[in-house]
Amino acid sequence: MRSRLGNLLGATLLLGVASPAAADWPNWRGPEATGASPARGLPLHWSKQDNVAWTLPLPSGSGSTPVVAGDRVFLNVSEGDLVQLWCADRRTGSLLWKRPLGSAAGETHRKHDKSTPSPVTAAGRVYAMTGNGVLKAFDLEGRELWSRDIQEEYGRFGLMWGYGSSPLLVGDTLYVQVLHGMKTDDPSYLLGLDASSGRNRFRVLRPTAAIQESPDSYSTPAVVRRGDEVEIVVTGGDVVTGHDPVTGRELWRATGLNPGNEGNYRIVASPVVAGEVVVASTRVRPMLALRAFGRGDVTTSHRIWSFDNGPDVPTPATDGTYLYVLTDRGLLYCLDLTTGKALYGPQRLRPAIYSSSPLLADGKLYVTSEEGLTSVVKAGPRFELLAENALDGYTLSSPLAAGGQLFIRTQQALYCIGGKATAELR
Repeated sequence: MRSRLGNLLGATLLLGVASPAAADWPNWRGPEATGASPARGLPLHWSKQDNVAWTLPLPSGSGSTPVVAGDRVFLNVSEGDLVQLWCADRRTGSLLWKRPLGSAAGETHRKHDKSTPSPVTAAGRVYAMTGNGVLKAFDLEGRELWSRDIQEEYGRFGLMWGYGSSPLLVGDTLYVQVLHGMKTDDPSYLLGLDASSGRNRFRVLRPTAAIQESPDSYSTPAVVRRGDEVEIVVTGGDVVTGHDPVTGRELWRATGLNPGNEGNYRIVASPVVAGEVVVASTRVRPMLALRAFGRGDVTTSHRIWSFDNGPDVPTPATDGTYLYVLTDRGLLYCLDLTTGKALYGPQRLRPAIYSSSPLLADGKLYVTSEEGLTSVVKAGPRFELLAENALDGYTLSSPLAAGGQLFIRTQQALYCIGGKATAELR
């Protein structure tokens, strides 16, 4: 297996979340899918008028987070009866092109429409999916390379609040999870696609004993590495599972995300990986830290710690030493990633609802509320609020950093905050 992984993954790791350019933000949780960025020189203060490089007006809000590759910014946008992929010039904010992804029709609500999944980009391509299951690949000039309709092929998604998971790109494989059950009796599954052609590499079922709404998961898969070993981690349906990246076969499983077997334990926050540690959120409690690379039932043998004040919606961020946990009500914790000990928290930020996930960059933690207020907190084991910066507009999308700039998407616009684009883009 190790030699086969070397052929399929080792030579192409630069295409995935492993080693993007320092100025890029290639998927919804950043270069290493941890919510952290190596960007430096990021702004501390801004407003709608001050320290804004440009704004791109938007026709609607979205939970989808933009991604950045070189001089391009990509974002899913609901526009009329279509979901479209927009491409903007990162230097100026001008719209370069937009391409239809699929219909925006179907049930929506305030925190979800059919544009919710975030795109992913690498190696001169961008991949975008809609909440109706249409998945397309484009080159950077907007030429469509291939298209799939997951619902048409495998049955309608049956999640209570609509499909919201984003695709994961590792090497030359796209991973798409469909974990559902509230509104369907169809099985949940993990799909692996060849990123070049869009053809299936595998489709494996992922059964659980979860009941009612608890099979539903809005999270995005994660990748964990140890040397040349690779696993894909999936959370949902009351369990955490590790999968072979080539075949999709389930390698290990941990229960414990719903100890009371309740029927409303749908999972929104995605798993976070640092080294061999997988942090898996559930509906607040318990958030679990597990060691990857197990076999079979690892519920007891691979559990490191648990935490009873985890998030519901926001995905935590980590630098590999500290884990920053944000609750929907604006309570912030800093945990020691190794032990799970709370180094501070709960520290209350400005009262509001928080649905976007925190950004960790440049020695600071950026936390944006649904009201568009971004609190800037000093990174590290001692809480220090550095600034509060307001933008008008309902905000679900997570802030991101690329080069020396921040990008924040509200219902009205995408803001590029900070100085000019870094020198390598000019």
